[in-house]
Amino acid sequence: MPMTRKPRTSRTPRPSVRTTAAFTLAASLVASLVTGCDAAGVVGGDGSPGPGPASGRQAAPLDNPDGTKPGLAPLASDADRAEARRLIQGLAVKGRGPRTGYDRDEFGHAWTDTADGVPLARNGCDTRNDLLRRDGRDLRFRDGSDCVVVAMTLDDPYTGETVQWRKQQAAEVQIDHVVPLSYGWQMGASRWPEDKRERLANDPLNLLPVDGPTNGRKGDSGPASWLPPHKAVRCAYAVRFAQVAKKYALPVTTADKDMMLGQCGG
Repeated sequence: MPMTRKPRTSRTPRPSVRTTAAFTLAASLVASLVTGCDAAGVVGGDGSPGPGPASGRQAAPLDNPDGTKPGLAPLASDADRAEARRLIQGLAVKGRGPRTGYDRDEFGHAWTDTADGVPLARNGCDTRNDLLRRDGRDLRFRDGSDCVVVAMTLDDPYTGETVQWRKQQAAEVQIDHVVPLSYGWQMGASRWPEDKRERLANDPLNLLPVDGPTNGRKGDSGPASWLPPHKAVRCAYAVRFAQVAKKYALPVTTADKDMMLGQCGG
C-alpha cells in the first residue's frame, strides 16, 4: 500500500563478477581466473548465511503458497510457466466496480498483529515488521527488541536492485499489497465481513517489502496497468497476484487476466 514518498537513500549495486589476470612468466601465457562475489560470513535475519542478491534466497511463488518465504524469484522452467498459466486460467473475471465507500480503515487497523487465520498473526510483532524480518537480510533491531527492524538490506524484487534501508527513511521501503486493497474492494471485498478484509490486508501471501517509490507508482493498479519494472519477475508477480485472488475468491478483470497470461507465455 502506498505511503508518503521521501528522498531516496543510496543504493548498493548488486555484486558483480571480478576477473583476475594471472601471468605465468615461464610459459609467457596469460590465464584469467574468474571469482564470484558472495556474502560468506554474513548472517541473515533467520540465522542462515546471509545471501547476496543472486544467492537463491528468494522463493518462487509456486514454492511459496502461504507466503511465509521471502521475496519473489522468477519462474524459469517451461513446466513452472505452464503451471502458472493453469492457475491464472482458473480465475473468474468481472468488471471493476466503483471505488465508492473505500477507505483503508475498512480493512482493519494497519499492520495489526491480530488478523486471525493468516500466517505470522499473534506472534507479538506487527505485520510490517514481520515482513521486513521475512525478506530483509543483515537485520538490525531496535535496542531491546527482536521485532522492530531499524536497518536492513533488501533485494527488491520489483526493480532487481539492492536497497540499503534505515528506519529514518522509512518510506524508502514500503509493504506492497500485491492485490491492492482498493482493487479488492472494487472486485467484491466491499461486501465481505471486516475480519475477511483484515486477513487480506495482513496476509503474507499478499505482502512484499519493495522499493517505496516504485510501489508508489503502482498505486491500486491491476496487472494490465502496472507490472514490476524488473521483467524477469513479471510472470512470478502474475502468479502471486493469482494466488491471492484464488485464495480469497476474488475475480480479476479480463484485461488483467490476459496480461497475467501473457507474462507467463500464454
